[in-house]
Amino acid sequence: MSVAPEKESNMKAVRYREYGDSSVLVLEDVPTPQPGPGQVLVKVTATSFNPADAMLRAGYLSEMLPLELPHVPGVDVSGTVTAVGPDVTGFAEGARVAGFLPINAHGASAEYVLAPAEVLALLPDGVDPVDAAALPGVGLTAWQALFEHGALKAGQRVLVNGAGGAVGGYAVQYAHQAAAEVTATAGPRSTERVHALGADHIVDYTATPVAEAAKGPFDVVLNLAPTTPEDTDALASLTADGGVFVSATTPPATEPGRGVTVVRMAVRSDAAQLTELLTRVAAGTLRIDVADRRPLAELPAVHAEADSRALVGKTVVV
Repeated sequence: MSVAPEKESNMKAVRYREYGDSSVLVLEDVPTPQPGPGQVLVKVTATSFNPADAMLRAGYLSEMLPLELPHVPGVDVSGTVTAVGPDVTGFAEGARVAGFLPINAHGASAEYVLAPAEVLALLPDGVDPVDAAALPGVGLTAWQALFEHGALKAGQRVLVNGAGGAVGGYAVQYAHQAAAEVTATAGPRSTERVHALGADHIVDYTATPVAEAAKGPFDVVLNLAPTTPEDTDALASLTADGGVFVSATTPPATEPGRGVTVVRMAVRSDAAQLTELLTRVAAGTLRIDVADRRPLAELPAVHAEADSRALVGKTVVV
């Protein structure tokens, strides 16, 4: 067991002491935590912004996911192991890691973070350690949606609604690599990128309602965009008889019937799956999309931009 050095007994972290808008986020000095049983202390290279961070900060999820305040946001992490707690094996000091942290635990918007050892994956050579922080939450969401819940197979037809977003980009890549026929919805600014990621057909949702323009039926329909109950029902109607409708956002207001399975999913941490995704990145077969890299001190500004819908693409916080 290694111990964090004394000179680093304090660290910088962005925290909030109460729920509210982006102004509640403050960069301050806090004690560097020490790992307990089953925990690893990670010196943070980067984290990334996720919409869930803003929802937690605003208090929208406080009943479902109560936080210990003051709270450090940031569920994605990449970094270097500096100390391990009792009973932890498989991680040596200096190992480069990435992970998806428990959503209501203190996060990685800090110089150090405590992580349960079981959520961490070793970072292979060939993966940029900063960009790696953009992958865990969104990459795992797309993987679990398509393959755990959707049971997608080669030759099937899949519709990815919201392909221009961070999760959608990975869903398009995975589905294409699984030899599925991919129809994706995207706005004009995302069309070229989504096509390059492997979409066979693209529906411009700004021009025509998706349910009218998409040529169904689809074996798997993946809804990643915030939709009204009516729009969600229309999407679900595009699912083939006996197919699967998976939503990471709004569930259908009415059951589609016809043997269609409806899944409302929430992502979970899975180090084995994340290891597989990082291996693909290292091999050059999976692309990590990063729109912007920002220093930790600018995290309140990142949240403000997200709240005003000015944040485009995946932002990594270094």
